[in-house]
Amino acid sequence: MGGGDLYALDFDGVFCDSCGESSLSAVKAAKVRWPWVFEQVDAALEEWIVEQMHTLRPVIETGYENLLLVRLLVEIKIPSVRKSSVADGLSIQDILENWSKLLPTLMDEWQEDRESLVDLFGRVRDDWLENDLSGWIGANRFYPGTADALKLSSSELYIVTTKQSRFTGALLKELAGVDFPSERIYGLGTGPKVKVLQQLQEMPQHQGLTLHFIEDRLATLKNVMKEPALDKWNLYLVKWGYNTQKEREEAGDIPRIQLIDLPDFSKQLK
Repeated sequence: MGGGDLYALDFDGVFCDSCGESSLSAVKAAKVRWPWVFEQVDAALEEWIVEQMHTLRPVIETGYENLLLVRLLVEIKIPSVRKSSVADGLSIQDILENWSKLLPTLMDEWQEDRESLVDLFGRVRDDWLENDLSGWIGANRFYPGTADALKLSSSELYIVTTKQSRFTGALLKELAGVDFPSERIYGLGTGPKVKVLQQLQEMPQHQGLTLHFIEDRLATLKNVMKEPALDKWNLYLVKWGYNTQKEREEAGDIPRIQLIDLPDFSKQLK
């Protein structure tokens, strides 16, 4: 097969700023999961929680983690509901720097399991989507120019995301006006991104194409770099997604990773 380009594209933080929706959904789901934790949470504290969730968004890899963050923020503010050993004196900066260590501790101390949290988060979103589609859609936004870049591209495109595929498809259709083929969306449950990239590069129809992977999480790109089998992928970190200035500076020192801004993204997908 001749030349051409294949793009594997993350969704949240590359195309869609879903932080408003995911934070509000997480608060709804956390209230269902731990009603006693929220008995003293008033509207002002809820608003503060949602504000902090925007700051903390870079640490989230998979949606269910939002629920844990919401509960942790409540425990930081209301000592009487504390069941974790880490909440006392914990700052927002501490969470940003140590989330990968805090996450397993919280899961253990709160006796939670990943699957039931994933399921609950999905059900709460489904319920909101079904009963208030315009409200659910309106809590998300596409980054300027990204929907057009998707529509106008002549390259082979795949969405590779930790979001559940049905929500990704709904947002592409309702918010971006793009009927993106569902078989080209690799969402939560399709395996780690490194495995998906390997599958894509091995497909017969993709032989001879130049491979590009565009992400907003530096940690994900580092995981790809650890896999020698994925050496053919060109790696990009977007400057507008859920990453920090510190991560962008670190990426700038890694020769294999290219930093990309919004105007260049639209040109890149061509």
